Amino acid sequence: MFIGVDVGGTNTDAVLMDGSNRDGPNLLTGAKVPTTGDVTSGIVNAVSELLSGQPGPPSVRAVMVGTTHFTNALLERRSLAPTAVIRLALPATQLLPPLVDWPAPLRDAIGGLTYMIPGGHEFDGREIAPLGRPELQAAVQDLRRRGIAAVAVSGVFSPVNPSHETEAAALIQEAAPELRVCLSHENGRMGLLERENAAALNASLGNVAVQTVAGIKDALAALGIDAPLFMTQNDGTLMDADYAVRFPALAISSGPTNSMRGAAYLSGVRNGIVVDVGGTSTDVGALTNGFPRESDVAIQLAGVRTNFRMPDMLSISLGGGSVVSGGSVMEPEPLRIGPESVGYRLTEQALVFGGDTLTTTDLAAAAGRARVGSPHRVAALEPQLVNRGLAEIQRRVETAIDQVKLSRYDVPVILVGGGSILLGDALSGASAVLRPEHAGVANAIGAASAQVGGQVERVYSLESIGREQAVADCSAAAVARAVAAGAAAESVAVVEVDETPLTYVPSSATRVRVKAVGNLALI
Repeated sequence: MFIGVDVGGTNTDAVLMDGSNRDGPNLLTGAKVPTTGDVTSGIVNAVSELLSGQPGPPSVRAVMVGTTHFTNALLERRSLAPTAVIRLALPATQLLPPLVDWPAPLRDAIGGLTYMIPGGHEFDGREIAPLGRPELQAAVQDLRRRGIAAVAVSGVFSPVNPSHETEAAALIQEAAPELRVCLSHENGRMGLLERENAAALNASLGNVAVQTVAGIKDALAALGIDAPLFMTQNDGTLMDADYAVRFPALAISSGPTNSMRGAAYLSGVRNGIVVDVGGTSTDVGALTNGFPRESDVAIQLAGVRTNFRMPDMLSISLGGGSVVSGGSVMEPEPLRIGPESVGYRLTEQALVFGGDTLTTTDLAAAAGRARVGSPHRVAALEPQLVNRGLAEIQRRVETAIDQVKLSRYDVPVILVGGGSILLGDALSGASAVLRPEHAGVANAIGAASAQVGGQVERVYSLESIGREQAVADCSAAAVARAVAAGAAAESVAVVEVDETPLTYVPSSATRVRVKAVGNLALI
């Protein structure tokens, strides 16, 4: 048996799946409970409800969790570790120092301490300057005096040649073994500032990661579950708990990715559009070979520009809890839907549940699209208001689908999430609108059925190494990273290879990105 859990802004979903089927795990039962302020107790509530209907304690082989702990910590700027950034780059890059583009409140929350030291490499691996060991040792002594708990080390073109970063890490650990050290070439892609930012965010989340993983393990143990814990990554794959403690930032935005993987699993569609309608927001993304299409542009996390591997998603402030105002005889103001939402208080505040707030769920109930709450409570809603509201909801979603599509041709659209009751059975741009069974817990299913992945991006000079050798080298590194994250070595396969010639630099430089995926090592 496998337990999958996904924490959303409104609800926490959990599923119990039978993994004994060779064709893939089968869903046995699911549970949906309101998300709690501390997140962890919501996970406990969901798993408790999930197991309450079982005749006895199931033999659970693994628990997969997608959580908002790390996203919340960044947005709320709480529990972040005092973090320094050491850049190995001098005499280059002095114009744009570390943390230059960070929002001031977030920079202050981690301490904002930065150092620039000689080192780094050119795009082809040649040194910009020898590593400044005396300067590095002085920086370590200074940050120890200042009480810094974590340090992010970034070097120019370290994904091409990480030797300066790894040597710096060894020196730091020798002088200050209590420090958490994060290396940029293990965290981000090409692009110094974005990769450096990714490492700094990851370093600052160290304390949150340790507490979160320990809290979830303790909660599962209290429920009598003795099974390995895995966390979902933002590329639709898994990582084991120890790997998640090292790289907590890889779990950011894993929720929408889980929904997309769950949609692919439930519908059998490998190439199409997924519309995940939650309580507060709607996420629209594209499936490519069963995995979320990844974004090729820099991603903003808590106002910080990074280049994490992230799904190419479009989010709009529209969900089942979105507040509706205006557009009626009683309220002649223009119709307004969102961005305010009652969120996880939907079952308390929506009209159909006895509350006093008109929400989009009330519109769906009044139109007969959903049987929730007490429909008689919304029977008096003006038909014109209901029709206009649902038409506006559909228009917004169709616009989002059009923005995500890469061609003018219609494609299959899979509707998942509890808020999908807001939409009709025909959408512009859709060749078919699919509502798979159990779509309301697609995110938890995506977590429970996910595989383990690893991804590596490097730049090669094809004048010194052949193309096939470059791809093979990058592929081997991606496979090794998947195994390190918890995949069974014999099951890992390369599922994606992307090559991009860098025409603006000499030596026939090419950027190679490889993604490898495998089954959990315990299977």
